[in-house]
Amino acid sequence: MAYPMQLGFQDATSPIMEELLHFHDHTLMIVFLISSLVLYIISLMLTTKLTHTSTMDAQEVETIWTILPAIILILIALPSLRILYMMDEINNPSLTVKTMGHQWYWSYEYTDYEDLSFDSYMIPTSELKPGELRLLEVDNRVVLPMEMTIRVLVSSEDVLHSWAVPSLGLKTDAIPGRLNQTTLMSTRPGLYYGQCSEICGSNHSFMPIVIELVPLNYFEKWSASML
Repeated sequence: MAYPMQLGFQDATSPIMEELLHFHDHTLMIVFLISSLVLYIISLMLTTKLTHTSTMDAQEVETIWTILPAIILILIALPSLRILYMMDEINNPSLTVKTMGHQWYWSYEYTDYEDLSFDSYMIPTSELKPGELRLLEVDNRVVLPMEMTIRVLVSSEDVLHSWAVPSLGLKTDAIPGRLNQTTLMSTRPGLYYGQCSEICGSNHSFMPIVIELVPLNYFEKWSASML
Protein backbone atom coordinates (compact mmCIF):
# COMPACT_ATOMS: atom_id res chain seq x y z
CA MET A 1 0.00 0.00 0.00
CA ALA A 2 1.39 3.39 -0.99
CA TYR A 3 1.63 6.16 1.60
CA PRO A 4 1.78 9.98 1.29
CA MET A 5 5.07 11.48 0.03
CA GLN A 6 6.34 8.03 -0.96
CA LEU A 7 9.33 8.20 -3.32
CA GLY A 8 10.02 4.53 -4.01
CA PHE A 9 8.01 1.51 -5.04
CA GLN A 10 5.55 -0.33 -2.86
CA ASP A 11 6.89 -3.32 -0.93
CA ALA A 12 7.15 -6.38 -3.17
CA THR A 13 4.73 -9.20 -2.44
CA SER A 14 5.48 -11.54 -5.35
CA PRO A 15 8.75 -13.01 -6.66
CA ILE A 16 8.27 -11.14 -9.96
CA MET A 17 7.97 -7.79 -8.18
CA GLU A 18 11.10 -8.56 -6.16
CA GLU A 19 12.97 -9.19 -9.42
CA LEU A 20 11.62 -5.93 -10.85
CA LEU A 21 12.81 -4.00 -7.80
CA HIS A 22 16.28 -5.55 -8.08
CA PHE A 23 16.42 -4.67 -11.77
CA HIS A 24 15.32 -1.11 -11.00
CA ASP A 25 18.13 -0.72 -8.44
CA HIS A 26 20.65 -2.28 -10.85
CA THR A 27 19.69 0.08 -13.69
CA LEU A 28 19.49 3.11 -11.40
CA MET A 29 23.03 2.47 -10.18
CA ILE A 30 24.31 2.37 -13.77
CA VAL A 31 22.50 5.63 -14.56
CA PHE A 32 23.93 7.21 -11.39
CA LEU A 33 27.49 6.22 -12.29
CA ILE A 34 27.14 7.52 -15.87
CA SER A 35 25.62 10.79 -14.64
CA SER A 36 28.39 11.24 -12.07
CA LEU A 37 31.08 10.62 -14.68
CA VAL A 38 29.55 13.07 -17.16
CA LEU A 39 29.13 15.72 -14.45
CA TYR A 40 32.74 15.23 -13.36
CA ILE A 41 34.06 15.61 -16.91
CA ILE A 42 31.94 18.73 -17.50
CA SER A 43 33.19 20.29 -14.27
CA LEU A 44 36.80 19.56 -15.26
CA MET A 45 36.31 21.16 -18.66
CA LEU A 46 34.89 24.29 -17.05
CA THR A 47 37.44 24.65 -14.24
CA THR A 48 40.80 23.72 -15.80
CA LYS A 49 42.76 25.11 -18.72
CA LEU A 50 44.90 22.02 -19.15
CA THR A 51 44.40 20.38 -22.55
CA HIS A 52 45.95 17.53 -24.47
CA THR A 53 46.32 18.18 -28.18
CA SER A 54 46.08 14.52 -29.27
CA THR A 55 43.13 13.49 -27.09
CA MET A 56 40.47 14.10 -29.71
CA ASP A 57 42.40 12.18 -32.37
CA ALA A 58 43.40 9.19 -30.25
CA GLN A 59 42.14 5.85 -31.58
CA GLU A 60 42.23 4.35 -28.07
CA VAL A 61 39.77 6.93 -26.74
CA GLU A 62 37.38 6.39 -29.67
CA THR A 63 37.55 2.63 -29.15
CA ILE A 64 36.77 2.96 -25.45
CA TRP A 65 33.81 5.30 -25.87
CA THR A 66 32.36 2.97 -28.51
CA ILE A 67 32.78 -0.34 -26.69
CA LEU A 68 31.94 0.85 -23.16
CA PRO A 69 28.34 1.98 -23.97
CA ALA A 70 27.75 -1.32 -25.77
CA ILE A 71 28.85 -3.24 -22.66
CA ILE A 72 26.59 -1.08 -20.47
CA LEU A 73 23.60 -1.75 -22.75
CA ILE A 74 24.26 -5.50 -22.54
CA LEU A 75 24.40 -5.30 -18.73
CA ILE A 76 20.95 -3.68 -18.81
CA ALA A 77 19.39 -5.78 -21.57
CA LEU A 78 20.22 -9.27 -20.26
CA PRO A 79 18.51 -8.92 -16.85
CA SER A 80 15.60 -7.14 -18.54
CA LEU A 81 15.02 -9.98 -21.01
CA ARG A 82 15.29 -12.54 -18.22
CA ILE A 83 12.53 -10.85 -16.21
CA LEU A 84 10.43 -10.37 -19.35
CA TYR A 85 10.42 -14.09 -20.06
CA MET A 86 9.76 -14.87 -16.38
CA MET A 87 6.64 -12.67 -16.46
CA ASP A 88 5.27 -14.50 -19.52
CA GLU A 89 5.93 -17.98 -18.14
CA ILE A 90 2.94 -20.05 -17.03
CA ASN A 91 3.76 -22.93 -14.69
CA ASN A 92 0.74 -25.20 -14.17
CA PRO A 93 -1.57 -22.70 -12.45
CA SER A 94 -3.55 -24.01 -9.51
CA LEU A 95 -6.43 -21.58 -10.05
CA THR A 96 -7.77 -19.44 -12.89
CA VAL A 97 -9.62 -16.16 -12.42
CA LYS A 98 -11.27 -14.33 -15.32
CA THR A 99 -11.36 -10.55 -14.97
CA MET A 100 -13.66 -8.41 -17.12
CA GLY A 101 -13.49 -4.63 -17.24
CA HIS A 102 -16.65 -2.57 -17.52
CA GLN A 103 -17.52 1.11 -17.37
CA TRP A 104 -16.81 1.47 -14.48
CA TYR A 105 -16.39 -1.66 -12.39
CA TRP A 106 -14.72 -5.05 -12.54
CA SER A 107 -16.35 -8.47 -12.69
CA TYR A 108 -14.60 -11.68 -11.65
CA GLU A 109 -15.25 -15.32 -12.45
CA TYR A 110 -13.50 -18.29 -10.85
CA THR A 111 -13.50 -20.62 -13.83
CA ASP A 112 -12.52 -23.70 -11.79
CA TYR A 113 -15.83 -23.47 -9.92
CA GLU A 114 -19.25 -24.08 -11.39
CA ASP A 115 -20.94 -20.86 -10.34
CA LEU A 116 -18.59 -18.47 -8.58
CA SER A 117 -18.63 -14.97 -10.04
CA PHE A 118 -19.40 -11.47 -8.82
CA ASP A 119 -19.09 -7.78 -9.66
CA SER A 120 -16.77 -5.48 -7.74
CA TYR A 121 -17.82 -1.83 -7.33
CA MET A 122 -16.07 0.96 -5.51
CA ILE A 123 -17.63 1.87 -2.16
CA PRO A 124 -18.83 5.53 -2.25
CA THR A 125 -17.13 7.91 0.17
CA SER A 126 -20.36 8.44 2.10
CA GLU A 127 -20.62 4.71 2.88
CA LEU A 128 -17.05 4.13 4.05
CA LYS A 129 -16.47 2.74 7.53
CA PRO A 130 -13.77 4.11 9.86
CA GLY A 131 -10.34 3.01 8.71
CA GLU A 132 -11.36 2.24 5.13
CA LEU A 133 -9.53 3.92 2.26
CA ARG A 134 -11.26 6.45 0.06
CA LEU A 135 -11.48 5.54 -3.66
CA LEU A 136 -9.80 2.17 -2.98
CA GLU A 137 -12.33 0.03 -1.14
CA VAL A 138 -14.73 -2.28 -2.99
CA ASP A 139 -17.86 -4.14 -2.01
CA ASN A 140 -16.51 -7.54 -3.17
CA ARG A 141 -12.82 -8.31 -2.82
CA VAL A 142 -10.96 -10.83 -4.93
CA VAL A 143 -10.01 -13.55 -2.45
CA LEU A 144 -7.12 -15.77 -3.56
CA PRO A 145 -4.89 -18.37 -1.90
CA MET A 146 -1.31 -17.37 -1.15
CA GLU A 147 1.81 -19.31 -2.18
CA MET A 148 0.00 -20.78 -5.19
CA THR A 149 0.38 -19.98 -8.89
CA ILE A 150 -2.77 -18.24 -10.10
CA ARG A 151 -3.58 -17.44 -13.72
CA VAL A 152 -5.55 -14.26 -14.37
CA LEU A 153 -7.37 -13.86 -17.69
CA VAL A 154 -8.08 -10.21 -18.45
CA SER A 155 -10.49 -8.78 -21.01
CA SER A 156 -13.04 -5.99 -21.39
CA GLU A 157 -16.70 -5.65 -22.29
CA ASP A 158 -16.61 -2.11 -23.66
CA VAL A 159 -13.48 0.09 -23.82
CA LEU A 160 -9.78 -0.29 -22.97
CA HIS A 161 -9.00 -0.85 -19.29
CA SER A 162 -5.86 -1.95 -17.46
CA TRP A 163 -5.85 -4.30 -14.48
CA ALA A 164 -2.92 -3.19 -12.30
CA VAL A 165 -1.76 -4.11 -8.79
CA PRO A 166 1.66 -2.50 -8.14
CA SER A 167 2.78 -4.51 -5.11
CA LEU A 168 2.29 -7.75 -7.06
CA GLY A 169 4.02 -6.44 -10.18
CA LEU A 170 0.86 -6.80 -12.27
CA LYS A 171 -0.33 -4.57 -15.10
CA THR A 172 -2.32 -6.19 -17.91
CA ASP A 173 -4.42 -4.39 -20.51
CA ALA A 174 -8.09 -5.32 -20.76
CA ILE A 175 -8.95 -5.14 -24.47
CA PRO A 176 -12.42 -5.83 -25.93
CA GLY A 177 -12.42 -9.02 -28.00
CA ARG A 178 -8.98 -10.09 -26.77
CA LEU A 179 -8.02 -12.31 -23.84
CA ASN A 180 -4.75 -11.44 -22.11
CA GLN A 181 -3.28 -13.51 -19.33
CA THR A 182 -0.88 -13.00 -16.48
CA THR A 183 0.15 -14.94 -13.39
CA LEU A 184 0.48 -13.99 -9.77
CA MET A 185 1.84 -15.65 -6.67
CA SER A 186 2.05 -14.04 -3.27
CA THR A 187 4.59 -14.92 -0.62
CA ARG A 188 2.51 -13.54 2.26
CA PRO A 189 -1.13 -12.81 3.11
CA GLY A 190 -2.65 -9.37 3.10
CA LEU A 191 -4.74 -6.79 1.28
CA TYR A 192 -3.31 -5.41 -1.95
CA TYR A 193 -4.78 -2.44 -3.77
CA GLY A 194 -4.71 -1.41 -7.40
CA GLN A 195 -6.65 0.70 -9.87
CA CYS A 196 -7.50 0.83 -13.54
CA SER A 197 -4.40 2.21 -15.27
CA GLU A 198 -5.90 3.07 -18.65
CA ILE A 199 -8.02 6.17 -19.15
CA CYS A 200 -11.43 4.67 -19.86
CA GLY A 201 -13.94 7.46 -19.47
CA SER A 202 -15.39 9.89 -16.96
CA ASN A 203 -15.28 7.46 -14.01
CA HIS A 204 -11.85 6.04 -14.77
CA SER A 205 -10.65 7.07 -11.28
CA PHE A 206 -13.36 4.99 -9.60
CA MET A 207 -12.35 1.44 -10.63
CA PRO A 208 -10.29 0.15 -7.70
CA ILE A 209 -8.97 -3.40 -7.38
CA VAL A 210 -8.65 -5.12 -4.01
CA ILE A 211 -7.00 -8.53 -3.75
CA GLU A 212 -7.19 -10.39 -0.44
CA LEU A 213 -4.58 -13.12 -0.24
CA VAL A 214 -5.24 -15.72 2.46
CA PRO A 215 -4.02 -19.21 3.41
CA LEU A 216 -5.52 -22.07 1.42
CA ASN A 217 -7.85 -23.32 4.17
CA TYR A 218 -9.41 -19.83 4.54
CA PHE A 219 -9.85 -19.62 0.77
CA GLU A 220 -11.64 -22.98 0.71
CA LYS A 221 -14.02 -21.81 3.44
CA TRP A 222 -14.69 -18.55 1.56
CA SER A 223 -15.31 -20.30 -1.77
CA ALA A 224 -17.70 -22.75 -0.09
CA SER A 225 -19.65 -19.86 1.45
CA MET A 226 -19.93 -18.13 -1.95
CA LEU A 227 -21.33 -21.15 -3.80
